Amino acid sequence: MIIKDLTDNDLYKFTTQNAIQKLYPDSIVRYEYINRGNTKFPDGFDLKLRREIDEMALLTLTKESEEFIRHKCYYLDHDFIDYLKSYRFDPGEVNISLTKGNLKVNIEGYWYRTVLWEVPILAAISEIYNNTAGNRPADVEKNAKDKAIKFKDLQAEYSDFGTRRRFSFDVHDKVIKVLKKYSGEYLKGTSNVFLAMKHDLTPIGTHPHEWFMYHATKYGYSKANNQALEAWIEVYHGNLGIALTDTYTTDIFFGSFSTRHAGLFDGVRWDSGDPLQFTEKAINYYKSLNIDPKTKTIVYSDALNVEKVREIKKHVNNRIHDVYGIGTYLTNDAGVAPLNNVIKMTHAKNRETEEYKPAIKLSDSKEKFTGDTREIEICKDILNI
Repeated sequence: MIIKDLTDNDLYKFTTQNAIQKLYPDSIVRYEYINRGNTKFPDGFDLKLRREIDEMALLTLTKESEEFIRHKCYYLDHDFIDYLKSYRFDPGEVNISLTKGNLKVNIEGYWYRTVLWEVPILAAISEIYNNTAGNRPADVEKNAKDKAIKFKDLQAEYSDFGTRRRFSFDVHDKVIKVLKKYSGEYLKGTSNVFLAMKHDLTPIGTHPHEWFMYHATKYGYSKANNQALEAWIEVYHGNLGIALTDTYTTDIFFGSFSTRHAGLFDGVRWDSGDPLQFTEKAINYYKSLNIDPKTKTIVYSDALNVEKVREIKKHVNNRIHDVYGIGTYLTNDAGVAPLNNVIKMTHAKNRETEEYKPAIKLSDSKEKFTGDTREIEICKDILNI
């Protein structure tokens, strides 16, 4: 069994689940596995993945995890944590097939339930793939130590964001232990709730692209960013205040990011495009509102490594608080090329009786667009992109 604990998942999934349950309990969604790297999977892979997913139905919130979440995740509603105690994964929400090496995974059900599937399924796919291929991790602790020391020398504040495409749970666990030992105060936490608990770290995260994608299906593309931000404020009242900018491009986002939002949110997250250009846009935007950029934060989180962090820090030059969310580079640097894959929302509806609407994501990088191509063009026309 690969996923052994309900909280072996990223914090943003739980924070989003809490908000969904509070605001949109009747909403139903579909997700789809997207194999960006066109990896061919061996015969029988679907059966192994099916077995793992079926076993996840046995997971429950342990007493230790409950106490940790109540203490560390103070922004979550107490009734939501009570709900987590009764939550069980429903494998019937997940369909899997394998044809000529092409893996298909589709998820469908109430959004407040299915939102938890993405991260553990991707982590399971990666670990099963490596096990099936006979891949063995190499130099994991040595590589992690080297990176930890370099990040510390750069005085770069960073967190682990690597659950989805980790080599394996064991590798992830070892990496976190080494990073904490050799980076000290510069390791700010991990997105993985279970490993945060195990290694006495802060669980890190806010909201995902799907939060904005859903609001686009409900309110339209022109209102998606504003409505998504307002809904987040309604639930969290200024907590979890890092806003994701690029679901419908950063330029469109800043057109919706009002003075109220800029004041309430602690900062913004860069996840695609040119980080240096993004830095200038963010700093100039805060200045245009007479907000001191030094009081705000940018979380940089797209395919980062030591050299990219060094370049960004040099460019930022203390003009805004810069922190870094680093994923695959930390948790899958094990001598084997990591998988390039995602799971994205593809459709959503507000209640059972409605028709599904397509859910699409743009980005500041065209290769990261996801969803129906015709709908993407409609979105671009509406937003004049």
